[in-house]
Amino acid sequence: MVIHISPFVQPPRAGKKRCARGSARGQEKSHYKDYLFFLIPQLFPPNSVPPHETESSRCGVPGARPSPAASPAPRPRAAAALLRPERSEVPEMKVWLLLGLLLVHEALEDVTGQHPPKNKRPKEPGENRIKPTNKKVKPKIPKIKDRDSTYSTPKTQSIMMQVLDKGRFQKPAATLSLLAGQTVELRCKGSKIGWSYPAYLDTFKDSRLSVKQNERYSQLTLVNSTSADTGEFSCWGQLCSGYICRKDEAKTGSTYIFFTEKGELFVPSSSYFDVVYLNPDRQAVVPCRVTVLSAKVTLHREFPAKEIPANGTDIVYDMKRGFVYLQPHSEHQGVVYCRAEAGGRSQISIKYQLLYVAVPSGPPSTTILASSNKVRSGDDVSVLCTVLGEPDVEVEFRWIFPGQKDERPVTIQDTWRLIHRGLGHTTRISQSVITVEDFETIDAGYYICTAQNLQGQTTVATTVEFS
Repeated sequence: MVIHISPFVQPPRAGKKRCARGSARGQEKSHYKDYLFFLIPQLFPPNSVPPHETESSRCGVPGARPSPAASPAPRPRAAAALLRPERSEVPEMKVWLLLGLLLVHEALEDVTGQHPPKNKRPKEPGENRIKPTNKKVKPKIPKIKDRDSTYSTPKTQSIMMQVLDKGRFQKPAATLSLLAGQTVELRCKGSKIGWSYPAYLDTFKDSRLSVKQNERYSQLTLVNSTSADTGEFSCWGQLCSGYICRKDEAKTGSTYIFFTEKGELFVPSSSYFDVVYLNPDRQAVVPCRVTVLSAKVTLHREFPAKEIPANGTDIVYDMKRGFVYLQPHSEHQGVVYCRAEAGGRSQISIKYQLLYVAVPSGPPSTTILASSNKVRSGDDVSVLCTVLGEPDVEVEFRWIFPGQKDERPVTIQDTWRLIHRGLGHTTRISQSVITVEDFETIDAGYYICTAQNLQGQTTVATTVEFS
């Protein structure tokens, strides 16, 4: 069915509000409602009321009666004639047309304006538009890395650079392999820099090595390098307060340099035989260091001749240190040497005597003994101070004697030697002797000896009387 509406027939417009409770929304759609009230009566008898539009629903008041002003205007007969279809089709047509008008009515409500839902007030300007919810939010726990960052130590910053040719620089790797004879230049940023390098260069005060401090950096230069210079080169910033300086752990730099030299697989040693002390309290190192990074190194016992495996439990190999005995004991003692192989060549190191230490580490174990405790005038007297300790621990002696204030001339002599006490146990005996010639009355009194090592000091005393 097709309904033709004449363009000349205009629906009547309401001149007044239809309900006392009229709102802005009703005013906006008054034109469309009037149009519907014009069309719907065409589908129903004059005395009937459309089922979807009662008087009470139109005004929003139950039982309200329409006023004469609210009644729809009489429909023109010309328009009614155009809208009236064939009588046989009227019942079915009314139902479909009514449903269509309802859909149009709903669509017009959406088009004319979006209004806030019922029971909701419009938001004030600047009001928070986030929908409040009662949903429980789990508190965010910072990651362990974030929580511990406040208490963690500062990150270490590398300050070392290697000077290349033509003014180029690069950050050195953890290990470098250079040919012997090359010049090495290392720079570390900072106004006060400390340096560490192989002990070989420091022991002999080698003139090939120079360190120069500039305003913004310090530079280490090594010329005519040899395989004996192989080792760790490191630098660090210094934090100074007056004349007292301490190491800045956050600003350091280091690199281990292998100086490869033809015919030298091992770092040369100044002697042909060396002693390594095995102490049960700390690690022991057989310093078989190589000059070629790719060299294969093994450890051997001289008698009985056999290879000593570096199993990673008792013995490990560190290319920067040598073979490390992690837990030394008496069974490790004896004469050993190392063998290195690289590029089809092999070489044997010097020999090392491993001696087990029986004396535990600690302050010196000191005794004192006088040649005589009663001395006659004109005789000579000697007082001996003795310390038994570890073979590789040095001991220093200090004396206090009666004639010291009067600057009485005396002779003091310090000596030490190693003694073997059986079963491979080795002990170092350190002694200091003070001798007084032509004994006088001012020489009588207390003779006090103080022995000191890295672990502490011990003081002993004895008396010498005038007879």
